[in-house]
This record gives sequence, C-alpha cells and structure tokens, in this order.
Amino acid sequence: MQRDKFFREIENVTHPNETLVKTHCSYCGMQCGMNLRVNTTTNKIIGVEPRYDWPVTVGKMCPKGVTAYQQTNHDDRILKPLIRDDASLKGTKEGFREASWEEAYALITKKFTELQDNYGKDSLSVFSGVSMTNEKCYLTGKFARVALGTRYIDYNGRFCMASAAGGFLRTFGVDRGSTLPWTDIHETDCLFIAGSNTAECHPTSMFRVWAVQERGGYLIVADPRETPVARRADVHLDLKPGTDLALANGILHLLIKNGYTDEAFINKHTNGFDETKELVKDFTPEHTSFITGVSVEKIERAAEIYGKAPNAIVMFARGVEQQHKGVDNVSAYCNMALVTGKIGRPKAGVATFTGQGNGQGGREHGQKSDLLPGYRKITDPKAVEHVSGVWGINPEDMPEPGVSAYEMFELMQNKTIRGLYLLCSNPAVSAPNLNVVREAMKGLDFMVCADFFLSESAEFADVILPSVTWSEDEGTVTNLEGRIIKINKAQEPIGESKPDWQIQIELAERLGKGKHFSHLKTAKDVADEFRLATKGGNADYYGATWDKIDEQDGVFWPCKDKDDKGTPHMFTDDDNKFYHPDGKAKICALPYRPPAEEPCENYPLRLTTGRVVYHYLSGNQTRRIQFLKDMCPDPYVEVHPETAEKYGIKHEEFVLLYTRRGKSNYKVKITEAIRKDTVFVPYHFGGDESINLLTIAALDPMSRMPEFKVCAAQIEKLESGKVL
Repeated sequence: MQRDKFFREIENVTHPNETLVKTHCSYCGMQCGMNLRVNTTTNKIIGVEPRYDWPVTVGKMCPKGVTAYQQTNHDDRILKPLIRDDASLKGTKEGFREASWEEAYALITKKFTELQDNYGKDSLSVFSGVSMTNEKCYLTGKFARVALGTRYIDYNGRFCMASAAGGFLRTFGVDRGSTLPWTDIHETDCLFIAGSNTAECHPTSMFRVWAVQERGGYLIVADPRETPVARRADVHLDLKPGTDLALANGILHLLIKNGYTDEAFINKHTNGFDETKELVKDFTPEHTSFITGVSVEKIERAAEIYGKAPNAIVMFARGVEQQHKGVDNVSAYCNMALVTGKIGRPKAGVATFTGQGNGQGGREHGQKSDLLPGYRKITDPKAVEHVSGVWGINPEDMPEPGVSAYEMFELMQNKTIRGLYLLCSNPAVSAPNLNVVREAMKGLDFMVCADFFLSESAEFADVILPSVTWSEDEGTVTNLEGRIIKINKAQEPIGESKPDWQIQIELAERLGKGKHFSHLKTAKDVADEFRLATKGGNADYYGATWDKIDEQDGVFWPCKDKDDKGTPHMFTDDDNKFYHPDGKAKICALPYRPPAEEPCENYPLRLTTGRVVYHYLSGNQTRRIQFLKDMCPDPYVEVHPETAEKYGIKHEEFVLLYTRRGKSNYKVKITEAIRKDTVFVPYHFGGDESINLLTIAALDPMSRMPEFKVCAAQIEKLESGKVL
C-alpha cells in the first residue's frame, strides 16, 4: 500500500523535455490506464507509466501493456503505400514496391470499379477488426455499405466475441459484455469463472479475483487445464474440452433440486423456467460427470457454493464461446444467475472477458454482417430508415445482410467474392482451417490490406496501405465492462501512414461517394455522426460525448442524452428489467450436443487452443517486440506426463501434431496442468507453425463462431529434428 501511495504521488511528475499523455492500452478488453511518455523535443513516444487514477486497473499493467508503446516507432512499420506488380508472389513478403498514395488510390479505384462493373456490387468484401476505435469501426461499416455498396462485410470478432453476443441477446434481449462494473468484482461472495485463463489473458483483473478469496469468498473455475487461476480455485472443474453445456446443465439441476432458486425473481422476471427444469432433470451429478469427466464431488460442491453465496458473478471467455454450441454455453451459464436471482444488482451478475481492445464497441456499430450502428438489425425497416437518414442515402439502397467471417472465405473460394478490403485483422493466422482461408485469399482477383505491419495476411495483398497505431490517433473504445473510454493521440503519424477513417474517406471520394463522407474532417467529426447513428438503439451512445467521457472516467452505455450519466449496472429496473418486449429474460432449455469432432481410434486426443500472457491475438504486433518474443519465442504443445510416456515423448522434444485438416511440428512441454486426454497449443504464431492449420471450422448455428476450442487430434514422435 505504501508503494502504491508513493507511485500515485509521483505519477504526474515528468522529466525535463517530457510530457505525459493520458490514454489506454492498445491490447485486450481491460483497456488498462496508462500515460504515454513523449519527448517534447523529438515529439516521439519514449516510454509508458501506469495510471493509478484509472478505477478499473489502478496502476496495474501486464507485459504486453508495458511494452505496447514500442510498436509505434518500430523499424518494421510500413511507412508508404506498397504495390505488388507480380501476382504470382502472393502469399510471400516479396514483390512489393513503394508507391504514392495517389497511385495506390488510383489502382484500388480502378480495380474495385472493374470488379463491380463485371460481377456486381457484391463481388467486393470488407473484413475488419475490433482493435480499432468505435469511430473507425462505425465508419468501416458505412464505407462497406455506402462507398462500396456491398453486403459482404464481417469482422474478426466473429472468431472472438460472437457467441457471447448471441447468448446475451437470446437470454437478456441485449448484448453488453458485463452486467456490472469491474469495480464490483472484488466485493462479491463467489466468482464462477468458466473457460478463462484469466491470469494470462486478463492479468490485471487478478487482484480483484484474489481479493474475493482474501475476504472469505469463493472461487470456482471450469477449465480443462490447471491454469494459474484454476490452481488457486476452491473448486477446479477440470472438464473435457467442449462439454461446458453439460456442466452448466448439471449445476443448474442441483441449484433447482437443492432449493437455491429465487421463485419470486423467476416468476416476475423470466420465462422458460418450467421447460428448463424438466430438461435438466436428466443432468444428475453422475450423468454430468460421465459427459464432462469432472468428479461428482466437485460438481456438487460447486453448485453448493454458488447456490449459498449471497452475491455471485458468473464469468466466462473464449473457452466457453469458441465452440459450435458457444451461444448455448453462454445462455446455459446465464441460466445460473437467472434461477438464483443473482443479477441486476451490485456485486451479482454475468460478465465475459472481452478478448480484443474494442471487442464490445466494435461489434455494436455496423461491422457485423447483419448489424447497423446502435446494435440495430439491418433487417429492421425502422433501423434502416434511421441509419439511412444519418448517412444521406435512400433506405432501399441499404444492402441486405451478408454472411459470417469464415463463410466469406468460402465465397472467395467459389468466386462469388472477388475482391477484399482487409484492415485491422490477420485471418491468415487467426481463422480456422487455414489451408482453406489462405487459398481463398490467394485466389482473389484483387486484395487491399491496411495495416501498420506487414502481417501474414498482408502477404496476400496487391496493395498495402500504411495505417497508424493506436497512439497516433484519437477516438473512443468500449472496454469489457461496457464503459466507453477515450484514446488520446500521443504522436503524429510516422512516415506517410494515415488513420483508417481518413483512408476510407479519401477512397470514398475517389469512388464517387464523397458527398456521404467529405464532411468528416476529423476523428471528432466521425464521433459526432457515430453518436447520432446510435441514437435510439439498444447500444445508445448519443449522450456519451468526449467531454463527458473525460469528466466521468468513462461512460457506461446506454447513455441516451446530455443529462444521462450512463448505466454502470444493467437490469436494475424492477418493472421492466430486461430488454425483451415483455421485459423478461429467457431461461433457456438447452439439450446437450457433443463437439463436432469427437476422439476416435485414429485421432484419440482432444486439441484445444488459447493464449499466453506475452502475446496478443495473431502475434502480428507482439512477436515484433523483443522482450515479448524472448519470453515466448515459439509455439509448443502441452502434454500430460502419462500421455507423453504412452507416446514415448520427452520434454522439449519435437512431435508431429495432426488432425484431419493439417499438421505441424511443436516442441513438447510436459505438464500435469493438462488433462491426459487433451493437448494444448497457443495460437499466436504464423506460417507453418500456426495451430489454426489444424482447427475445425464447425460453426455455431446462431453466432457462426468456429469451434476453435476442441477437435480430434493425434501426435507422433519425431525421431530427430524439426522436420514434417
């Protein structure tokens, strides 16, 4: 405590020729507060300091955040537009030459126009990401639908947050990733964390997690691996990958059977309880144990702890969501909060650990194939009318819904889609079944990529446009709580790089759609139009002005007007609690479905994937930072000691890991922290080392999320060397 007090006192003390710019990290949904140190002589970022005034993380930072500033002036930055004249070199770093912006824009305009003249508006597509500001995400949706006039736009959140969104929408009628602020977490009585390696993926949350136990509360963790947070848990539910739905149904069975339900809450605020109660009768502890591999005693103890806790929070992440039944998993875990009435008040509710920096805001405002700003459905005529009015187009000119991310690559394969504008994403590493995805991009007639590093996906482009890092622009993002916060510009763009919103406006002008974009001169102009476009939607940001965000340390949406201070706690209205038309939540009866691919004689192991603390997403940024690369230079496969003995494998030997889709070599890490029937590989690595060469593209029927977290696999000992 004395140390923290000392650092708070010196936080705003600067060195000569130095100023501090208050902002947030570029990486995960925690959006940790930081001050970027800027040399006032060179006007370059030279370092970082934590922000003790930021209420979510109060000075905490992880290894990625501490080094994030190093990407801004990195030697690998793309400084000028690049054009590839020889299409035969696609898929490599070779064949690019520097060009002027005018030459690049002229080529893009020519090629995009030719493709649409020959094959129709929908021959073009946009694939984007959610590590961008809300303003950029909003404008990307507008650019696709107005400047290009295409229906085909989707984003990398389809591989990350889409199932959480689908589950929340079905259960609550609205998708906000947390029903309560993060500052409530350490004050609850029980945390039930499922499918989250919190200590590595969201490490600056951990001081709140540990505080629950230090206060006498309980921690329950459901995870196939004994992660650091699982190791400290009061109950570790070490389930087989892909069996969360059975586990959640089994816990629900015991909550009902043992009298932990809140009948008054159920009757007043929910629908579907009787049907669900009947369905989960079959999920006895014994039956649940048979499916999940978790012991009966652990299942019973977890239900007892959660049921008796006065307040509890159910939290989950990609382990739950990245399954072909991810939406069902999310709704099933939400059922626990609904039947016990532990939601809609402080210290109790449901939350998801958002993976990307703007994973919440980025999915709300028009990048998803079926959504318009404010979380409006593109199939809703009133929604189309409102947004068309803001954009100055005729409602009948609004394109129809498109398809999900992976399905877009399938359409590229069959030549329905012939051109791609890619930004803020690296699907050549992050998509499933990568052999298909890479071939799809290689076969495109024309591809444009906007990025600040030459990623594995940029290698397939015909034109690369140099965009800026987060510290060279300003705007808002929405963190994992649903709190809208401000990113501040610390440095001018280096070289000839430009913000994505500026690139899109300049392209729109050249594509003959300037009247819909040319009035936007600054990021603030985009922000003001964006807020207006969200007005009246479920995700209403209209009242969240930049000034209010600064004054309040962020604004929780919905925030409907200038007098509205925002909504830190969701579902507090006792008369019209939830967002379905009748004001009630849906308790969902969800039959169990096994993974799309179960182990068999030829593929007897379960492969699961995830993150490590030193890398972010596809690694395009973090693999270039020397400290982070030194800490985790290569991927590896975790294998249980008994499994390793069965295969004759030793620690740090190389093995061939393969599935029905692909194969790769990995160094073995023998650990008791993994199930005997399961192997684990981190997914941050590209080229032939990418684990997504092996993963399956089985899609959730609602969210269209691929099943990254489980497929059938086999390992084979390599006699010598790292050779396929």
